[in-house]
Parts: sequence; C-alpha cells; structure tokens
Amino acid sequence: MAFTPAKWPRRLRSQEWYGGTSRDSIYHRGWMRNQGYPEDLFDGRPIIGILNTWSELTPCNGHLNELAEKVKAGIWEAGGFPVEVPVFSASENTFRPTAMMFRNLAAMSIEEQIRGQPMDGCVLMVGCDKTTPSLLMAAASVDLPSIVVTGGPMLNGWFQGERVGAGTHLWRFSEAVKAGEMTQEDFLEAEAAVTRSTGTCNTMGTASSMASMTEALGMALSGNAAIPAVDSRRRVMAQMSGRRIVQMVKDDLKPSDILTKEAFENAVRVNGAIGGSTNAVVHLLAIAGRIEVDFTLDDWDRCGRDVPTIVNLQPSGEYLMEEFFYAGGLPVVLRQLGQDGLLHKDALTVSGGAIWDEVKEAKNWNEDVIRPVERALTAQGGIAVLKGNLAPKGSILKPSAASEHLLVHRGPAVVFEDIDDYKARINDDALDVDENSILVLKNCGPKGYPGMAEVGNMGLPPKVLKKGVTDMIRISDARMSGTAYGTVILHTAPEAAAGGPLAVVKTGDMIEVDVPARRLHLDIPDAELAARLADWAPHHERATSGYAWLHQEHVEGADTGADLTFLKGCRGNAVGKDSH
Repeated sequence: MAFTPAKWPRRLRSQEWYGGTSRDSIYHRGWMRNQGYPEDLFDGRPIIGILNTWSELTPCNGHLNELAEKVKAGIWEAGGFPVEVPVFSASENTFRPTAMMFRNLAAMSIEEQIRGQPMDGCVLMVGCDKTTPSLLMAAASVDLPSIVVTGGPMLNGWFQGERVGAGTHLWRFSEAVKAGEMTQEDFLEAEAAVTRSTGTCNTMGTASSMASMTEALGMALSGNAAIPAVDSRRRVMAQMSGRRIVQMVKDDLKPSDILTKEAFENAVRVNGAIGGSTNAVVHLLAIAGRIEVDFTLDDWDRCGRDVPTIVNLQPSGEYLMEEFFYAGGLPVVLRQLGQDGLLHKDALTVSGGAIWDEVKEAKNWNEDVIRPVERALTAQGGIAVLKGNLAPKGSILKPSAASEHLLVHRGPAVVFEDIDDYKARINDDALDVDENSILVLKNCGPKGYPGMAEVGNMGLPPKVLKKGVTDMIRISDARMSGTAYGTVILHTAPEAAAGGPLAVVKTGDMIEVDVPARRLHLDIPDAELAARLADWAPHHERATSGYAWLHQEHVEGADTGADLTFLKGCRGNAVGKDSH
C-alpha cells in the first residue's frame, strides 16, 4: 500500500519522524510497526503521547492504566493515534527523603521525553501530589498541545461512625495517641478504614488542590477535579479528554495560550475558596516560571486576601471530596467567584472557550458543603504571605487551617536545628516548652533537608497535648502536607541552609506573629541579627554526588517555586538532528 499523508491544516511534528519515504522515515515507521500497527496510522494523523504516571509504588495513581485505556478510546474516536508512555512517578507516600526533591527531576526527564519523541500533543495522566506539577512544568517548557486527566480522589473513609479523611485523621489520631485519648490498637484499626479505595487523598490535600488548580488554570476539562476515582464518570472524563486533545492539536492550542497571568490569578482565588494546600504555592510559582509568566509570591497574597473559604472540606472543614463532587464540584466554586467579581471570566481553557462559559450554569446541590459567602468558613481564606526580618523573602500560612487566637501572638522560640534534633527532643518532658512557645525548625528547606519535606506541621510536645492544647505556632522553612492543619508558618525564605535569618534564631528569642498585618518578626536588635548572620556557617547535610548534589547546588528558594535554576523557561519543541 502506498504511503499517502492525511490532509491536516499543517504538517504535524510527528511527520519529522514518520512522513515520507526516506530511509530515516522507513526506519522510524518500521520499528513502530513491530507492535502490529498498520501502515495507514502513520499517514499524518496526530500522534498523541499519553504520559502515564502509573506505578504500583505510587498508590494514588495505581488505577491510571485503566483510565489510559479510556483516553486511548477517545483519541481513536477523534482520528488520532494514541501511544502510552510511562514517565517518572514521584510518590508522596513512598519516596525518601521526600517526593518534593524529585518533582524537578521528574519535570526535567518528562520534558525531554516529550521533546525528543514524535508527539503532536500530550495527555498528562496525574494524581499523587508531585505528579501534577511535574507534568505541567514539563508541558509548559515544551509547549505542545496538552490536556490533564487526574485520577480522582478515593471514596470517603469511615471509622467508628465518623467520617475520616486520608492524611488529616492520621495527624489527629497520632496526636490523640500521644495525648492518651486513643489507644494504639484503635489507631491500627483505623489504618484500613482511612484509605478504602483507589485514588488520591479524599481531603482537600495537595492532590485534590492541584487537581482543582489544574481545572482553574484551564488545563483540564470542566468538572475534572472532583470526580471520585472509582466513579464511572471519571472514565467518561478520560475518554472525552482523549477526544479533545486531537482537536487541540488541529487548532494548535498550547499551554502558552492558556497559562496566562489571568489564569494564575484565577487559580490563586480558587485555592482560597477551596481551602487549598499550601503546596500549591511552590507548584504554581514553578509552573509560571516554566511558561515565563510574571507571577510572584506577592500575587498569592494580593489575589487571595479577600477570598472567603466556602468549601467545607477537611482539613479546614467537615466533609470530603465525595461530598464536594456531589454538591457540584469546582464549577460551582468558579461560578461563585465569577458572581463576586473574583474571576477573569474570559480566561481560555482546553475546551477552546472561556472559563465562564463552562461554569455559568453550575448548580450548588449542597450549601453545607459549598457554602454561600455569608456562611464562609473563613472570611479571608487565601494564603497569607508574611514578611519581616525573620522572612525577608516571605513565608506563608493557611488561615483557614489556623487557630484564630494564634493569628496575633508573641512568644519565646523553642528551636530545633534540624528534623533529627526535633525527633530526639520533642517527647522529652524536660523540654522547656508550653502553649505560649513558638516551635522553630531549621534546615528543612529546598537545600537543607534536602528537598523541603512535609515536616513543618510538627507534632506538639506530649506535655502540652496532655494539658488539652491542640495547636501552637510552628515556624520552619519546610512544607506541610495539604491534609495537615494548624497555625503553621512555612516556606520561610531565605531558608536556614542558605543563610537566611531563620538559621540564627536561638531558643528563648521572642518572635512576633501578626497575620492580619502580614508580619513575622524576630525581636532582637538589628545589630545583633547582623552579627549572628556574619558568624553563621552552614551545617546541614551536604550531598557530594548524584542528583541530591545537583539539586542542592541549583535549587531556588521556595519564594520562587523551588525549581532548578537551569530549568526555568520555555525551551520549545524543536526536533533535534536525526542520527539515523
């Protein structure tokens, strides 16, 4: 059969590999055909890479192979040629020292997989926390038409008649055991009840937050964020996304067309409305750096300050992602923001239309789950960016997860030099600490841990828990899980390992926190602070080779997204020289 290219609006990128009758074209087509593909599949139709983060060691994504089959069906139906490509999968559950250390490695490797292979468009199949930003970062740097399909949240957990959320109740039950309010046997029994189906965390943790961010940015079809992993409608969404990516290739609708400054501002406001994860801050900053949009930490505070938290989900509220979906999901939140003048309605989405057209008819089916503004959980729900002499480049706090009585507080520091120091001393009844103290953890930032682990929500000392105290101010250069809660100040920049002021805080120093004023102040004379910094020397663990070394040498601060310096920017999708 003679090879005859299909008639498309333009010559597709994949034809650089498969088009024509040259030796090189025959070489590329011939090897692909050993899988049983007929010749006419290489006739010029779009080749769609399904970038799949499925892994049995990424339990949140353990069902993505099934969804990928639905994506393939949609691509075939629309006249495309689907090819499934396994990519780096950074699991929050299993990776040590922390999945965050490998977000950038995943993004780098996936970027090169996209650029170096014959794809005309991409379906980004994601779920667990770091898989979503890593694939979005890669897609932004290559700028081929791309659409996101998330795996969806697991079903509600139930234990002893109580609705329990993955992650959130792990922290609560652990503290209850230390306080003597729960037995170890009950804690072990709860283990199976908390995660009872495939899917990501069922709270508004980082996975659900990033799924919501993706939809708010316009990079997924409307309604994608909240459909439970086991719901048949999740599979329908996957198939519809497969259909849609083929048309996106025909229209040449790229991430750079969608990921505008207005799209990021929409996402920030959505994060405040849903009580989203603090981890969304570093991830959106990194994605913006890849697509070269001027989007900063100050934009997080500016855009989120007046946004009420209206989604009543754990860890900030009561319900879980199942109820959020049944109530109408993210389209209801976007509609409310649009009615309140807090949405850029003309922002483009992967649908090819404006975001407002997708959500303007959305119905709220449960006003206890998605509350009216007058019954918001928190009037000021956006991420608060605190600055001062302790955080010159900024730190963040999630007001919807904090205790109101601690939002303005002055107390003495109890300092832990690193996570090992914390673990060695926190359970000691001789520790000089009470509920007025401020726990300070150093050397857990992007360079210091390394990788910026989720240890910022330090467990409280048992001697304080036994007094019935459930929250204290905690300050660190670390992150915390999106499922966590408390008055926790995170991402302090510059970090201790880079010589930031956090590095020289001493036990007994008075610290002033004023969230309404956005202030974080170490109450010592300027001259003394300068002298301490002049005498400082790093003592965090140093890597001498391998990726850990590369990461420590080149990672940026949390205030700019903690990406690697040499990975920022959009490098495009140009095909390199063919050596065959």
